[in-house]
Amino acid sequence: MTDWQELERKYLMNTFKRLPVTLVRGEGARVWDDRGREYLDFVGGWAVNVLGHAHPEIVHAVSEQARTLIQTSNQFYTVPQIRLAELLIENSCLDRVFFCNSGAEATEGAVKLARRYGRLHLDGAYEVITAINSFHGRTLAMVAATGQLKHQEPYVPLPEGFVHVDYNDIGAIKRATGKKICAVMLEAIQGEGGVNVPDDGYLKQVRSWCDEQGILLILDEIQTGMGRTGTLFAYQHCGIEPDIMTLAKGLGGGVPIGAFLAKERASVFGPGDHGSTFGGNPLACAAAYATLNYILEHNIVENCRQVGNYLQASLQGLKAKFENIVEVRGRGLLVAVELSSDIADGVVKSCLEEGLLLNAVKPNAIRFMPPLIIGESEVDKAMGILERVLARVRTVKS
Repeated sequence: MTDWQELERKYLMNTFKRLPVTLVRGEGARVWDDRGREYLDFVGGWAVNVLGHAHPEIVHAVSEQARTLIQTSNQFYTVPQIRLAELLIENSCLDRVFFCNSGAEATEGAVKLARRYGRLHLDGAYEVITAINSFHGRTLAMVAATGQLKHQEPYVPLPEGFVHVDYNDIGAIKRATGKKICAVMLEAIQGEGGVNVPDDGYLKQVRSWCDEQGILLILDEIQTGMGRTGTLFAYQHCGIEPDIMTLAKGLGGGVPIGAFLAKERASVFGPGDHGSTFGGNPLACAAAYATLNYILEHNIVENCRQVGNYLQASLQGLKAKFENIVEVRGRGLLVAVELSSDIADGVVKSCLEEGLLLNAVKPNAIRFMPPLIIGESEVDKAMGILERVLARVRTVKS
């Protein structure tokens, strides 16, 4: 049998902290490794596989499009791109969309758009307020935007133009707002920061402050969009509308695609101001259209809401039993448990051995991002594995 992991160590750059398993096939919420072992997938491609693995609608869309037209560049009109744009705009509060290939490209494009807006309407303002513990991507500029020193320190000096403040603190945003600020960019829920959910009313306060100051509000919905939190987009929980919104991850159901959407007033790019060779290619757009259309037609958001509540209730049950669990937090099917010590890696590896895939988002926190099509029985199976692992790790409440 080929030792794929040894070949990886020989040929690939050492940039990922991988778990010792080689996945070769997936179906729904299950995957199989190269030895034929089955796993329940609660990582979901890092919140990407919203309809699970090898969903028939996505497989059909990609197969048909690959037989028809894969790539043309944006020199020409293509039908899949326009159909996807219409579906996104008609089901969101935004008016215009630009397609790219990843979340980092989406946030980078959103910041470029905000800077262009600042140049045209805010006397050249170019700085963007972002939050500590945020994550906006791994391009050099988005590393600068990301409020985590561990991502920044290896690459200094970083591009200028970002001011970091505490998340969930409207006062910090107000104090940081000066004449150079053109926008505030926040995650609706901080995903990579540990699934940090802001207080009710926080984003409404930010929206009001941006309106008062005449600056833009950018919501990074790369992880929270596409139904992940129990509404199609997380801003819908808050009763607000962003000026710019970024999407990626679940947008293509597993096929790489990103996008940033804008209100008409913020859509200030003209011809030549931005571009992408592969962005919005017919293949990726066909996959994304199939994904979003299926979510809308089959009420996947409601399943996410119901099963997400069931998952959180199940985790709260474990919290009541085990002293290892300090907090359960999240919304929909984006959930984390905070642990009493830095044992997340060990718990995740033990769950892997028992057939459950999880993500140690922080040394003391485990993240759950399963496909949005999972049912309660799959949650029960996952919780059974996690309970056995936690019982071995340390303490049970008396």
